[in-house]
Amino acid sequence: MEKRTLLAFVLSFIVLVTWSYFYTPKEAPAPEEPAQKESVQKGPVQSEAVTESDTLAQSTPGEIVKETAGPAQPLNEELIEIDTPLYSAVFSNIGPTIRSFKLKNYRQTIDPNSPLIELVNLGEGQGGFLELSFKGASLSQRRNTAYEVEGASMKLETGGMPRELVFNHTNSDGIMTKQTFRFYPDTYKIDFNVDVVNRSANMVEGKISALIRARNPEGKTGYYSFNGLVILADKKLDEIKIKKTTDEKAVEGNLEWMAYENAYFLSALAPESPWKGIFRGRLLQSGNLVGTYEPPALKLNPSAQVSESFHLYMGPRELDLLKGFGQNLDKAVNFGWTNIIAKPLLYVLRFFEKYIHNYGLAIIVLTILVKMLFWPLTHKSYKSMGEMKKIQPRIMAIREKYKHDKQQMNKEMMGLYRTYKVNPMGGCLPMVIQIPVFFALFRVLGSAIELRHAPFMLWITDLSAPDRLFHLPFKLPLMSPPYGIPVLTLLMGASMFLQQKMTPSPGDPAQAKMMMFLPLIFTFFFINFPSGLVLYWLVNNLLSIGQQYRILKRT
Repeated sequence: MEKRTLLAFVLSFIVLVTWSYFYTPKEAPAPEEPAQKESVQKGPVQSEAVTESDTLAQSTPGEIVKETAGPAQPLNEELIEIDTPLYSAVFSNIGPTIRSFKLKNYRQTIDPNSPLIELVNLGEGQGGFLELSFKGASLSQRRNTAYEVEGASMKLETGGMPRELVFNHTNSDGIMTKQTFRFYPDTYKIDFNVDVVNRSANMVEGKISALIRARNPEGKTGYYSFNGLVILADKKLDEIKIKKTTDEKAVEGNLEWMAYENAYFLSALAPESPWKGIFRGRLLQSGNLVGTYEPPALKLNPSAQVSESFHLYMGPRELDLLKGFGQNLDKAVNFGWTNIIAKPLLYVLRFFEKYIHNYGLAIIVLTILVKMLFWPLTHKSYKSMGEMKKIQPRIMAIREKYKHDKQQMNKEMMGLYRTYKVNPMGGCLPMVIQIPVFFALFRVLGSAIELRHAPFMLWITDLSAPDRLFHLPFKLPLMSPPYGIPVLTLLMGASMFLQQKMTPSPGDPAQAKMMMFLPLIFTFFFINFPSGLVLYWLVNNLLSIGQQYRILKRT
């Protein structure tokens, strides 16, 4: 029995260490800057690279996309800069599309001089984030389309009126396409209308297709957070997981929105009303993810017009902002099976921070609140542990007397437990009941935008990152960068050790030894966790120690 217990302990330790090594964030690569100039081009530029959208336009449904090389017909490109209090964007008339979108209130690191977060991180010749077009089998297809621009670079001031940017194009088939973007100064929401008019003398058949494109992230960049394409279709959130260029993920249904997301930011396109069709997600050889959505084809008679309205959101994954956007975009904030606990905890954290103005202190207050809710249950558990401590000599005597008769030993011990009304597993109960809360906080503190770069005090300047003091120039085993002394984690391990010492040891010596190793295991387990989560566990341990001391002193 002792050998099996020891083997289970060793295997559990290996699993925990392996999980910590492979499933915690690695050092994320620096975001790629768009290749184009961010200032407005005064004259035409020559765009000779074949974009990935060119190959997509020629592919058929279900066909694996191959990238092509070689020059295309030179096009006149005009870049238009949109500047608002919240973001700075660069639009191109080739597509048209978005070449750059920088968020003014968010930076790549806690350094106030670090670069702004760039949501369009595609390389030169790889197109932009968004493209909408009217396509049909009977229509002439071009690799690139240069639109005429109505409007110029603009700067929107806080409280000002919305402004519009219009792109027009009529192709050789007589199909006129007009795309209108409406910008608002105080929101991340952009209204987007597409009007298609058949100015030819023939009936045409085609469909308005939407495409979004983003760079596939290298390595894991968040705790239990998804990085990639995601859609909401038929009220169901679907994360499009694609690992190989030979893979394609197709989803059919009524689309409410499609997006690219990472741990903290979201770039989404949502039709005015659910859009019936097929979504296809692909991974190109360049490492770019491409998602396309195509509704059923429609027939457009001469002089007939078809219009579609969309809303574009490019900004933080913040619940209030996403709810204000509508279209059920707030479902993008998804904490998995812990959602029912995690979202209320996030709202409570936000409520406390509103008055305390410090998310670290808010976590402490939340920990106290959770402890109060579980107080009756843990009180009963610790009281049972106190009774266990009293009968410990009797337990040891039974073990010694029946050490060669395991069956009789177990029978006598169960009788002893019944006599004194003691639950031998009572000491584990406080930890077990905290597990759902722990995992919920793990998800919240690892992927909630509110905690990103949120300072606490002293050396803890980012509650969403591991705590590190005195950054070291060399690597440490099992530790993700940055490398340093995890002071808060060591304090958490010490508090857990003290709590373990106060807990009556189980009757089985092998189990007792294993339980004494738990603080060490948890210290290694927590070494790469967000400091906000470690703070929660440390404060919870300290409160448990106080409660346990009070109960044991009275028994």
